[in-house]
Amino acid sequence: MKVNYECASCMLRQSREAIEHAVEANDKRMDVSLKVLEFMEKHFKKDSNSNKLGTDLHHMIMKETKNNDPYKQLREQGNQLAKKLVPPIEDMLKENPSFENYVKIAVAGNIIDFGALEESTNMEELIKEQLKRQPSINHIDKLDKALQTAKTVLYLADNCGEIVFDKLLIEKIKEDYNLEIILALKENPILNDALLSDAEDLELDKYTKLITTGAASVGVVEDYVSDELIELLHSCDVVISKGMGNYEGLTEMNINRSVFFLLNTKCQAISDEIGVGLRSSVIIKKDL
Repeated sequence: MKVNYECASCMLRQSREAIEHAVEANDKRMDVSLKVLEFMEKHFKKDSNSNKLGTDLHHMIMKETKNNDPYKQLREQGNQLAKKLVPPIEDMLKENPSFENYVKIAVAGNIIDFGALEESTNMEELIKEQLKRQPSINHIDKLDKALQTAKTVLYLADNCGEIVFDKLLIEKIKEDYNLEIILALKENPILNDALLSDAEDLELDKYTKLITTGAASVGVVEDYVSDELIELLHSCDVVISKGMGNYEGLTEMNINRSVFFLLNTKCQAISDEIGVGLRSSVIIKKDL
């Protein structure tokens, strides 16, 4: 996906938060903020790849602050929040154990995003609100049909916290369709994205083959991810993509197959791109 004019203010807001997490000294924060402005002036152009630009910006901030994991505490908070919500969600699933309900819950988990939303956002209340809503686009029947004939699924994870909800869906896919699931997580820290260690802590290796994308990028950036991931994108029978970053990156690629995108639209640019209202739940199949 290409940058929208709104991306500039969002990237500046993210930069401020990343700098504040990375370093405490105000003089250093000012120095790095000036670097951010120089970066944006040089690189924020029409037709720039939005998540590649965001990736380069965050790596610049990490380099300048000498802090390679500014969002570590927020990743931990996201997982703690999600685990707290698991018992009531499991009660919901007992009442309605349909595949569609598991998918809706996984999509609701995508609201836990400290990159797209202000850090002061009440994530718990947002998740509860999302669980009450029906998806604005719902291609659940197409996903079910694709899984019925598939042998392999590539599942692209997104954020910490969210991955707790992904586990519920992954268990359901494994139980109902009995196929091989490959779960791809980030190679190294970027924003509050889920890492291999997060999946291992949740014992997701019981249900999936765990790999990394080969990069610490905002979503999938074709120039940065591993050859292994590119090959899997082309060869797996079903690709399930969580979150906006992966949507931004994959829609810039040509992988000659359909991808099922599960996400909340947390910014106006992506809402407009998909054709739904802001903060919509979306389960959509797109040909790439």
